[in-house]
Amino acid sequence: MNTRAHAWMPASPCGAGCLPADPGSVNFVTAAGRWMLVVAVLVTAPFLTAGRLLPRRGRLATQRAFARVLLRCAGLRLTVTDLRDQGDEGGGVLVVAPHVSWTDVLVLTAVAPAGFVARSDLLEWGLLGTLARRMRIIPIERERLRELPVVVSRIRDRLVAGEKVAAFPEGTTWCGRAYGGFRPALFQAAIDARRPVQPVGLRYADAAGTIATGPAFVGDETMGASLRRLLRHRGVVVEVVLAPLERPGSDRRDLAARCERAVRRNDDDAELAGLGRAVHDLAGREELRARR
Repeated sequence: MNTRAHAWMPASPCGAGCLPADPGSVNFVTAAGRWMLVVAVLVTAPFLTAGRLLPRRGRLATQRAFARVLLRCAGLRLTVTDLRDQGDEGGGVLVVAPHVSWTDVLVLTAVAPAGFVARSDLLEWGLLGTLARRMRIIPIERERLRELPVVVSRIRDRLVAGEKVAAFPEGTTWCGRAYGGFRPALFQAAIDARRPVQPVGLRYADAAGTIATGPAFVGDETMGASLRRLLRHRGVVVEVVLAPLERPGSDRRDLAARCERAVRRNDDDAELAGLGRAVHDLAGREELRARR
């Protein structure tokens, strides 16, 4: 997951060392029940996402409900704080958020269904690949830098057509305690389409309110291992903050920086992101403060 085909390809230092050594876990009966519920929901998913016969509003409501049910089946509780101005316009919007896990797609769909920009190999992931095609994923091959303008053009076309498109500008997953900067390339689509950007803060927290890394999908972990850990976890809340819309302007780097500031929670975290490396423990934060 961290192999780089070129110097500009996003990479994350997060890996197995970021994951909890002894996460709180539910009992066997609860974990087994979650497995059965998730499988049952996934089996019905192709029928739900095939709903082209439904009007657009009904289709989006169905997708939102499906994602919320699947999150609950997996034991994830969702909270949403909406800081947007009343009367924010409809139409095409580029939605951007930090990237921690494959569950981020479910979280954003549960809040505001959209087409997604996602790694192209997702289309080969069995049932998940089928769902991705039904949800009109815009595939991006991070290894092929020359194809990036084509992806930007496809996003722009959908925004102009009045659709919502979601992307993860960090370009890869981080554990949540550390994260990368927002890469500006995809923001060009919003500028070209003259459409606003919706920054979304996304944080996985445990019962004590601290960052939970159990849901993170990082390093060389397989999808199966990630799913098994997720379905055994206890008490994780997904905190979503819908920040005010950002106008596109004319500079994609400025737009990316504005959106990144909108999703970060405090000054320490923002400065940690600027270090270009993961700082996961109290000692690392104390080192950071000592530099000031």
